[in-house]
Amino acid sequence: MIEAAMETEAFTSRPELLQVAETVARDKGIERDEVLEAMEQAIQKAGRSKYGHEHDIRAHIDRSSGAISLARYMEVVESADEIENELTQTDLESARRKNENAAPGEFLIDPLPPIDFGRIAAQTAKQVIVQRVREAERTRQYDEYKDRMGEIVNGLVKRIEYGNVIVDLGRAEALLRRDECIPREHFNNGDRVRAYIVDVREETRGPQIFLSRTHPQFMANLFSQEVPEIYDGVIEIKSVARDPGSRAKIAVLSHDSSIDPVGPCIGMRGSRVQAVVGELQGEKIDIIQWSEDPATFIVNGLAPAEVAKVVLDEDRNNIEVVVPDDQLSLAIGRRGQNVRLASQLSGWDIDILTEAEESERRQKEFTERSQMFVEALDVDDVIAHLLVTEGFSSAEEVAFVPIDDLLVIEGFDEEVAEELRVRARSFLQARDEELNRRRVELGVADDLADLEGVSAGIVVKLGENEIKTRDDLADLAGDELLEILEGETMSLEQANTIIMAARAHWFVDDDAADDSEVSAEGQAEDVDTPVGV
Repeated sequence: MIEAAMETEAFTSRPELLQVAETVARDKGIERDEVLEAMEQAIQKAGRSKYGHEHDIRAHIDRSSGAISLARYMEVVESADEIENELTQTDLESARRKNENAAPGEFLIDPLPPIDFGRIAAQTAKQVIVQRVREAERTRQYDEYKDRMGEIVNGLVKRIEYGNVIVDLGRAEALLRRDECIPREHFNNGDRVRAYIVDVREETRGPQIFLSRTHPQFMANLFSQEVPEIYDGVIEIKSVARDPGSRAKIAVLSHDSSIDPVGPCIGMRGSRVQAVVGELQGEKIDIIQWSEDPATFIVNGLAPAEVAKVVLDEDRNNIEVVVPDDQLSLAIGRRGQNVRLASQLSGWDIDILTEAEESERRQKEFTERSQMFVEALDVDDVIAHLLVTEGFSSAEEVAFVPIDDLLVIEGFDEEVAEELRVRARSFLQARDEELNRRRVELGVADDLADLEGVSAGIVVKLGENEIKTRDDLADLAGDELLEILEGETMSLEQANTIIMAARAHWFVDDDAADDSEVSAEGQAEDVDTPVGV
C-alpha cells in the first residue's frame, strides 16, 4: 500500500495519501502523525537524492489536504566570515536581496518543484517509511508494557523456536522461554496461553517482553484472580514457594480475625484451588496459614508431617526440626521437596532430625562438654555433668557469670562456686597466653589481634591460613572468612562486620591524605599572597 502511494506521480491523489497513513496507523497501533512524519522523511531523502545530499531539503505534508510541499532551507548568518557551509548558509547581505526582512538565525525558504517517483525512488521511500513506522511501533510497545511487569496476560501461540514459545499478545509479541515453561508442558500454534510478565527490556532489535509460567508470583496472581478476598486485600499472600509442575506451598494471612485465610483460598469443594491447579498442569498446592512466630510458621510449612520439637538459631538463620522416626520421610518429602519448599517459603535454613538422631547428638554434646569441664576446671564427672545440665557450655560462662547463677545448682555453695570461677579464669588466662605465644610465632600483627570481635583463637586460625595483617583480612569476602573459621560459631553478618572493621583504616588514610592536600594548597596560597594585600 505504501509503495503504491509512493509510485503515484508526485502524490497527485493526495487525500489517498492521508487514507494510507490512517490505515497504516490503525494496523500498527500508532499515531497518524508518526506515519506522516515518516513519509515526510522519505520525501526529504528522495529530494536530497535529486538536488544533492549537501542541501537542507525539507518536506511537509498538509495534515488536512495531504498536499506535499518540498523546499530548500538556507540559514541566515551575520556575515560571510561566519559561513561554514555555503550550501546551507548565506550571509545577511545576500539574504536581504531576496527578503528585505531577513534576520540572522532565520531561514530562507526556496520552494522546489514536485518529484516524480520512479520505481527505485519509491522503493527507497517505502523502506524509510517502513523503518520509521517499525521504530514508532516498537516505542509504543515498550511504553505500553514497561509498566505492566508483574501482570498476567493472555495470548496465542504464534510459533515455537527451539522450544521457546513466541506469544502474540495482540499489540505485541512476547517470549516464553523453554525454562520458563512448566515441565512436560506442550504448546501448539494457535493455543491460548496465560503467563506472567517477568521482564520488559528495550533492546536494539526492539522491546523484548519476557513471560514466565514457573515464577512464584504467577501462582500468587492466579489466586488473586480466583479469590475475591485476596483481590480485596482481606487476605494477603505473604510468600510462595514452587517446584513448577510438581508441588507448591503458599502462605496466607487474614487481616480480618473473623475470616480463616485458608478456607476462602480452597473454595467450595476446592473449586478455587482446583482452578489454579488446572492452570498449573496439576501442580499440587499446600495452602498454609502464615505466622509471625518462625517456629509455628515452619511447623505449619512442613505439613503434613508432624513435628516434635523446634530449635531456632537466629544468628545463623537456621532452624532444627525434630520429628518422630516414622515421620522423617514425610517431612523431607520426595527428593527433599517438602523441606526445600518449606525453607524457601520461610526464608530459614531447615535441618530435619529424627528423635533418635537428636537424642544421640545431644548425648554426644553432653559427653564432650562434660569432658571439656573436667579438663579445664580439674573437676570430677559429677560437677561437670551438673554444669552441663544447667546449660553451661564454656569456661567463659563459668568464669564471668554472676555467682548467683552458680549457687542455684544443687549441691553448690558459695565456696564451691567461687573456686570454680577462679579455676575457669586461670584456665582462660593460660589458654590466652598460649594462643598469644602461638600468634607471635605465626607473625600475626598486633593491630589485627586488637580488632573488635576477633578472639585469640580466631587470630591463631587466621595466622595459620596466612592472614597476618589487617589488609590481609580486609581483602577477604564474608564467605571466605567463614570458610577459614570453620567450626567457629559465626554468622555471615558477623563476618562482614569484622571485615569492615579491618577496612576502616583505609578510609581514615584517605581522609588524612585529602586533609594534607588541602593543607598544602592553603600553605601554597599563603606563600604566593603578597604581604599587606
